[in-house]
Amino acid sequence: MAKKINFEINVADILQLEEYDRYKLHAANFNGEVNPLDEFLADENYWKDWNQYRPKRDDFNREYIFSMMEFYPKPNTWLFGGIFKVIERKEDAYIVEELDKYRKFTGRLLLNFEYKDRARRLRLENYIDYITINQIFEYRYVGEIFPGFDNINHDFIVLEKIFKLSKSDWKTALEHVKGVYLLTDKETGKSYVGSAYGDAGIWSRWSNYINTFHGWNNQMISLVNKKGKNYIRENFKFSILEIYGMFVSDEQIIGRENYWKEKLMTKEHGYNSN
Repeated sequence: MAKKINFEINVADILQLEEYDRYKLHAANFNGEVNPLDEFLADENYWKDWNQYRPKRDDFNREYIFSMMEFYPKPNTWLFGGIFKVIERKEDAYIVEELDKYRKFTGRLLLNFEYKDRARRLRLENYIDYITINQIFEYRYVGEIFPGFDNINHDFIVLEKIFKLSKSDWKTALEHVKGVYLLTDKETGKSYVGSAYGDAGIWSRWSNYINTFHGWNNQMISLVNKKGKNYIRENFKFSILEIYGMFVSDEQIIGRENYWKEKLMTKEHGYNSN
């Protein structure tokens, strides 16, 4: 029987690290308020602060930190966040500096690592063999590129990042079109049909959902009050049913919105109240 060949590329093959016992692995994930990936995309100094945070225990008690952040658009996937040298250990913080040698890989190595435990500051030698390369980006990751109107079928949590960062490619595309859109609750299967018209475009309308979690829709306000904002963040996704140029009348957009409400029966079985 032929020997099975393992085609996986380990991250150690790319970075060529030595003496793993000199490193702590920092597997950073959602801390209850923000995602480290969002912090990294917003400002590298925010991400550096994640590696300078010191809890009561001296968790980063080695010379170096191998740092990566949860890439939440995909399960069990992490974005390489750099290798930091611990310059100083204070009582309430670490002072770290990113090593230039590995900086070209920061934000470009997408890693596979299946890890379910709560601890996030780990001994690298115990885990390095299980961290493999998923993808190497041509350029540093700056968030998802606008995929085209027909391919928008995105979770709230993904769009939240895009809108918070005001990604120019998404904003340019969405703020110059009117249209009819669909919000879907993945937990219940219920949907809401809405429309964007006037001078603001879809970008402005969806920004309202991102900021309020309900877009001032009565049934969604009730849902937020009952189940909380995280329910919306974790369970809702957005898609576009139709797009129109800004020259199309608001009356036509509203008419198409009503058509989709009837077709999808979102007043009878969804979140539309009228």
